[in-house]
Amino acid sequence: MDIAAAAKLWDAAPGWLNTASYGLPPRRAVEELQAVQADWRHGTSDWKPWDASVGRSRAAFAELVGARTADVTIGSTVSQLMSLVATALPPGARVVVPEIEFTSNLFPWAVAADVVTVPADRLADAITPGTAAVAFSLVQSLTGYVTPLADVVAAARAHDALVIADGSQACGWLPVDVSDVDVLACAAYKWLMSPRGAAFAYLSPRVRERMRALAAGWYAGADEGGSYYGPPLRLASDARAFDLSPAWFCYVGAAPAIELINEIGVERIRDHDVALANRFRAGLGLEPSDSAIVSVDAPGGRLEAAGLRAAVREGKVRASFHLYTTEEDVDRAVAALTTP
Repeated sequence: MDIAAAAKLWDAAPGWLNTASYGLPPRRAVEELQAVQADWRHGTSDWKPWDASVGRSRAAFAELVGARTADVTIGSTVSQLMSLVATALPPGARVVVPEIEFTSNLFPWAVAADVVTVPADRLADAITPGTAAVAFSLVQSLTGYVTPLADVVAAARAHDALVIADGSQACGWLPVDVSDVDVLACAAYKWLMSPRGAAFAYLSPRVRERMRALAAGWYAGADEGGSYYGPPLRLASDARAFDLSPAWFCYVGAAPAIELINEIGVERIRDHDVALANRFRAGLGLEPSDSAIVSVDAPGGRLEAAGLRAAVREGKVRASFHLYTTEEDVDRAVAALTTP
């Protein structure tokens, strides 16, 4: 599916430049969600069709990041998923984290380990003997900085450190492959354009050996539908052992959204999104970059006055560009920020 055809599958009002805060759902996701909410309202359906969306979205996310479905767990937030990994580290473990990291991928390590923060562009250099893990965002929320993954992985492997990535600002527009990481967690409500409350994590077998299923419940059971009552403990043998019992409707919306991303192709989405971001940068006299997120020192009130929606982070305008963003949106934003 080409981008022009794909763009017709959204009902976005003009001027949404804030996918880094939350993504807009494709029409098919909204329609599926509304249908099951009608079933819920009237009591006309069992919950099992809703639960099937969890399996669909897990498989779609696994396809997106090049993982086996059996290695993907589901949860509610990145901090919840990262906490499961953080508590598996030995006491006092040294974890290297970028100093501008979003706190959902900082606080879990600060609670459970000894955190060392460094500039994002010095991450690989800070991985030394004795480093237990390096935890970072593939794309930084604040700046749009794209982490040079190969450099970080090489440094981590040289010292047998775990590679733990937050893909929340990457998955959905940046091609991601989990073959070189130990953990990849992702909140689905941003670039995956899903309801807030759906989150995924790739957990490598190497990491799972160290982890305890601290939030285990019926959904983590080995026998789906047969782990409702009583002992013994009987957890799934794969990443499902770490599943959080799902908020079904979040996954009802997530499944069609992530399936659509795979249908369109993330490489095609990246080319579209980055081209719009660079059109924005060029209009402001900035050099091109490799990110769909642009952070600029500009008065955010001008965008709001022009009917455009972006974020302000640390005093800077943060604009982000996705499938439903148009060249007209970009040009209106440039005009709003450059017109005296």
